[in-house]
Amino acid sequence: MKEILVVDCQYDFIDGTLACGHAEEAVKNIVKFINDNPDAKVYYSADNHSPKHCSYIPNGGTWPVHCQAGTHGAEIHSSFTSDIKNPSQRPNDETVYYKGENDGVEEYSAFEAKNKAGKKLCDEIGGGLIVCGIASEFCVRESVLALLKSGREVGVPEDMLAWVDEENHRKNLAELSKMGVKII
Repeated sequence: MKEILVVDCQYDFIDGTLACGHAEEAVKNIVKFINDNPDAKVYYSADNHSPKHCSYIPNGGTWPVHCQAGTHGAEIHSSFTSDIKNPSQRPNDETVYYKGENDGVEEYSAFEAKNKAGKKLCDEIGGGLIVCGIASEFCVRESVLALLKSGREVGVPEDMLAWVDEENHRKNLAELSKMGVKII
């Protein structure tokens, strides 16, 4: 698999309002993996919400306020810019796909996320991907399920994931494995 999807490695999910377990370690492992695969095409997804987003507790949702457009918490971790050796593999306007921009829709999957030019991730990716990032049992899972449904092969490296709840993370990996996802 020569394509990598890095899901939601944003500060609010790493050390912010929705900090996840194993997040810093996952980021380090993802950066190393990308550097070890300098020919791989890398895509990034990012939550990008307005203050009125339906997922926020103050707006009747289930999550604390997170990844508001234009805030530090919405930024992709700086290691992906500073530590990735191949500049074409770093986040940029072409490779970052935004989701959750519709205030009335909870969008866990990155499958239909759009970049700055309005291109959808699902139209840009090939047949097989490595999917990694945050959070295993939510946005990573839903992205993987959408990719499987579209007929693509998916691999998920266990050490390149962070989670909201470790037990649910483990259950998620077991379920994905039964569905044909290669857990690496």
